[in-house]
Amino acid sequence: MTQPTLPHSRVPESRDAPGLRWGIMGPGWIAERFTESIQAHTGQVIAAVGSRSLNRSKAFAEAFSVPAAYGSYQELAAAPDVDIVYVCTPHTGHHPAAVMAIEAGKHVLVEKPIGLDAGQARDIAARAEAAGVFAAEAMWTFFLPKFDVIRQILDAGTLGTITTVVAEYGEHFDRSHRIFDAELAGGPLLDLGTYPLALITEVLGSPHRLHAIGQAHESGVNAQLSAVMTFDGGGQAVVNTHLHNFTPTTATIVGSKATLAIEGPFNMPGPFEVRFPDGTRLRHEEPAGGHFEGLHFEAAAVARAVVAGSTQISQRTLAASIRTLDVADEIRRQLGVVFTTPETPTFEGKI
Repeated sequence: MTQPTLPHSRVPESRDAPGLRWGIMGPGWIAERFTESIQAHTGQVIAAVGSRSLNRSKAFAEAFSVPAAYGSYQELAAAPDVDIVYVCTPHTGHHPAAVMAIEAGKHVLVEKPIGLDAGQARDIAARAEAAGVFAAEAMWTFFLPKFDVIRQILDAGTLGTITTVVAEYGEHFDRSHRIFDAELAGGPLLDLGTYPLALITEVLGSPHRLHAIGQAHESGVNAQLSAVMTFDGGGQAVVNTHLHNFTPTTATIVGSKATLAIEGPFNMPGPFEVRFPDGTRLRHEEPAGGHFEGLHFEAAAVARAVVAGSTQISQRTLAASIRTLDVADEIRRQLGVVFTTPETPTFEGKI
């Protein structure tokens, strides 16, 4: 009997992707990691950076040899030497920044979450479609080579009928971090929880029942939440996310024929195993890595899609982003996490 094997990643070399001129909207931590990664691994060009502070833009431009620095998001959106805008402002700015770029005729890649809620995501999708520009959420995990292999495994039915998905993500943060700021959509759900929720909804779709429990933090944001979900066909999922401390950040997809165990952190480059009831284990080996080793894959994939004339990308469709935020919205509804205006969230602590 032939020993079963895993498929190979179909992700091409990032450096082979056609180059786009990128504008960075919001020169923060993730913008730095994105820029480092694509400058090291791709032929993409960071052509400009924009911030509400010209000094911050100039400092970023100097640090990364970016030729143009602007003191407003509007100037960046209007810049003629920019093909696509990478929106990486705080969460509360994702929707207005994306809309600004789309209205200026620019393609957009919006850092996760694409909006504070599913309504904002739907609005971005509708505006991008009307303008005929590319739009996607920068859920970088789904662009990694290992997730192309996982996608092939799922599509081939190797696991059988999916019965269970369990995923978790917790981290420790310094008390000064924006995750503790209620006015910046703080709490773990949109920062950390979006990864396990995206995985669950990618594998099982939209739940038809969900029950969430939560824990408040003294800062006024949610500190921890867990949710159990059921899906058509009887599948179930469990998610936990919190800001208390680091966790293994693993994910498990259980099927009737085999189990796929993704080692932590599951959302970053690294190995996984497919485990069969007879004890057979098929291991996908991939060096563990972080943002530097992984962010370039999404930039390269987006560049290929834009040059090909596509307005969406299969690795993370806008419908998939909306579906994940629909689930996040229901969790927030059950926990009493309310956004009083589109850009001013508060935590009411009804848990």
